[in-house]
This record gives sequence, C-alpha cells and structure tokens, in this order.
Amino acid sequence: MNSRTGAKARVRRVSRAILVVGLAAAAVIYFVNGPPNAPGFELEESKKYLREMEVVGGKANLLATQLRHWFDGLWHGRSLAFTVAVISVLAALAYEFLATPLPASARGDAARDDA
Repeated sequence: MNSRTGAKARVRRVSRAILVVGLAAAAVIYFVNGPPNAPGFELEESKKYLREMEVVGGKANLLATQLRHWFDGLWHGRSLAFTVAVISVLAALAYEFLATPLPASARGDAARDDA
C-alpha cells in the first residue's frame, strides 16, 4: 500500500468519524428534547405587534425580525438536532474534499509548470 492510498484511507476514516459523531449527537439531542409544547400567546406573533413593527421600520424591519426569529429557532429544541446533523454532514464533506490528496498527474503537472 503506497502513501497516497494510505492517506486516502485515513481521510475516509476521519470523515466517517466526523459524520458518525455528528449524527449520534443529533440523535441524542432529538430524543432528549421531547415534542414541542402547545404554542401559547407570543406578543411577537400578534397582528398588532407586526403592524407596529412595519409602521416603525417598514417591511425591511419586519423581514429582519422574522429572519432573526427563524435563526434563533435553529438553536433550540428538536430543530437544534437537525442543525447539528446538517453541520456534521457539511463538515465531513468539507474535510474529505480538502484533505484528499491530489492525483499524481495533477501534482506532476504543477511541478513542471513551476520549473
């Protein structure tokens, strides 16, 4: 087994480990956080509040507030589990893409161009 094959196998093992650990953490988060409670009254969702937000800051203020609430919601409860799962998949793909060694022909072409 040459060094390039060994490096590719190591990259695969590490990326699989990232994926397994991330998905296991996401599963634990999902099952620890039970189903969401019945929604109660929230001032931010009332029509009067939304109208006042639009009057004071315009549509941009309303959209920015809704975007902030959506982003804040990604880090709580069961949606956190999905966020962790997506981040772990992206991290494993990024590691595999960035750590995979180049083929010998690509390295040889680059060495000839530098000379």
